[in-house]
Amino acid sequence: MRVQCRLCAHRCDIGPGRSGVCGVRTNIDGTLYTSVYGNPIALHVDPIEKKPIYHFLPGSMTLSLATIGCNFRCSFCQNWQISQRRSAADLSAGDRPVNEVTPDRLVEMAISERCPSISYTYTEPTVFFEYAIDTSRIAHGHGLKNIFVTNGYMTREAADFAAPYLDAANVDLKSFRDEFYRRHCKARLAPVLDTIRNLVARSVWVEVTTLIIPGENDSDEELTDIARFLKGVSAEIPWHVTRFHPDYRLLGTEATPSTTVERARQIGLAEGLVNVHTGNL
Repeated sequence: MRVQCRLCAHRCDIGPGRSGVCGVRTNIDGTLYTSVYGNPIALHVDPIEKKPIYHFLPGSMTLSLATIGCNFRCSFCQNWQISQRRSAADLSAGDRPVNEVTPDRLVEMAISERCPSISYTYTEPTVFFEYAIDTSRIAHGHGLKNIFVTNGYMTREAADFAAPYLDAANVDLKSFRDEFYRRHCKARLAPVLDTIRNLVARSVWVEVTTLIIPGENDSDEELTDIARFLKGVSAEIPWHVTRFHPDYRLLGTEATPSTTVERARQIGLAEGLVNVHTGNL
């Protein structure tokens, strides 16, 4: 029996014994199972500004976690060592996931480390959705906040389900061109725009990040299009324009000049966004 996954906008139709695009959700006898529940590949305490989140709990620390797997194939991924792995067997012995960290234990760790929030970050939280949501529920019960750092490719059903437990999100808006998403990420633009609109409408605090890549998404026209879209949703959305450095499969592209990043900031401010921040400089 085939099973359709409805967590992300790929809506994978998965045959028996097969996995979806993310590689960590498998159809076993007609039931879809996650292979990453309770097994973080990364678990750290970070400044919240590293997410980057600048206007929600500023100055605080956040317990940050991820599992392996992602529903994008970004050629420029800067966390590719964990996001582009599809099973623990793909990892070296020193990089294997931590065994069985329950949602209750994550919340205990956040409280012990005096973190007022938990961030689901580094890879794509949509692919470890059940783990993130179970943790989020418990975290809320202890007065902690929850943050998704996401590519925004979740379905409306998933976003609506997460919203009651989600306090803030940083959404990557990688480009304003569908062709860029198809070529570099193996995905589409429209679902990301829908997620930004939907989370803001559900009163989740949203900040947006655009990694500016020379020759790919750095034209004045495209940067203006992004700024106008965000302004149309809410002028209060902080926009983080960040510097690309060569990584993964885009090693032949030069790092972004700092002048380009500053130009993007000025475009955002000129279009009426209240907060535009430069990053990776």
